[in-house]
Formats: sequence, structure tokens, C-alpha cells
Amino acid sequence: MSDWVPHTRRDYLEKGLAGRVGWGTKAALVVVDLSNGFTDPASPLGGDLSDVLTATGELLRACREHGHPVVYLTVAYGPDRSDAGTFIDKVPALGILAEGSHWVEIDSRIAPEPEEPVVVKKFASAFFGTDVAERLHRHSVDTVVLAGCSTSGCIRASAIDAMQNGFRTIVVEEAVGDRAQGPHRANLFDIDSKYGDVVPLEEALVRLRGQNLEEPRAGRRHQPA
Repeated sequence: MSDWVPHTRRDYLEKGLAGRVGWGTKAALVVVDLSNGFTDPASPLGGDLSDVLTATGELLRACREHGHPVVYLTVAYGPDRSDAGTFIDKVPALGILAEGSHWVEIDSRIAPEPEEPVVVKKFASAFFGTDVAERLHRHSVDTVVLAGCSTSGCIRASAIDAMQNGFRTIVVEEAVGDRAQGPHRANLFDIDSKYGDVVPLEEALVRLRGQNLEEPRAGRRHQPA
């Protein structure tokens, strides 16, 4: 754990931050941007997310076995990239994410089932400019479980928007990743402090499988490393 984390967490708790939202009655898994453009180290946007893919695969199996909805997100742009707005000015590497290309396809290691939608987004959040919230509300989902990348970008933005759309927001620590550990860890801490609960994979699997799991007692919480 980073040296600043225990002191900062104590300070946040004393000031009324870092509560827990917990799990509701129906969860859905939202898989953010685990496309080849982000999971293939040969891509300018990519990195080695093998461990993230493995953890996401476990979440997918639990959801499929127990009837939880799954939604995938991928970023894809038209031929002239005008639909990328100023995002592409800030991150020119996004230009490889052309509609219909190999780079925007979901990594085959966690390929969607035929009935699982792959929603195209243009910006960071899974909810901005998409119908993901409406899809989940139609299924009476009250808890969004997030997996994917990057922790400091699209996961963070999706966590904030999930909360703002009224969902209990759960980020599975082992199932999200980033290009560097510093931004990854800092954003896990910040999400857990303000927007949702960062939980270990084991807890998420227990919940998704419908097994009993005692709610953390006051003062006891998972602490992202």
C-alpha cells in the first residue's frame, strides 16, 4: 500500500468521505473497453491486461451461470473521426479505433455470448451518449459491477456516471487495469472514496453467485492496495 494511503483514508473518514454503498438486489456486469485496441500490447493504446482478462472471465462465468445481465462497451469511430470530438486531439492514438477494424473487437479471451450486447461509445464513460443506463433500468438492475480499462480513464468516468444514474457502483479491483500503476492505484482509492465501492474479486464472485456474505462492519472495509 502506498505510504500516503492510510493517512489520507483516516483523514477522509474523519471528514465524512469513504462510506459504503453496498450491493442491491440485482446486479449487472458492465465490461468497459476490453477490446483488442486496449488489450494487445502491439497497439499504441494497449498493454498487458492478461490478469484483468482472467478476472473478468471469472465474473462473466458467474453472471452467465446465475442470470445477471452483461453489457460490453467498445470505442469505435467513423472514417473521418469527427465523432471523436476533441478527445482525439488529446489522445491521437484513438485514431486506430476505426469502425469495423480488428482493434475495436472485444478480445476473444472474453468474447461476448450472442445475446450479450456490445455497445459502441465515443468517449470515456460507458453511459455518456449511450443507452446503457436505459438497458439496465429495463432489467431492474440497481447495482453496476465494472470491469475493464483504463482505471484512470474510462473506468473512473463510468463509475461516476453509474452513480449519477442512480446505480450502486462496484469496481472489482482485479478486473480493472491501467497503463501504469500510479494512476491505477490513485484512481482506485479515489473511486472508493467518493463514487462506489472497490471490492476484491472474491467478494464480487460470492455476491454474483447469490451466496451469503456478511456486510463489512463499521470501520472494516476492503482497502485497495
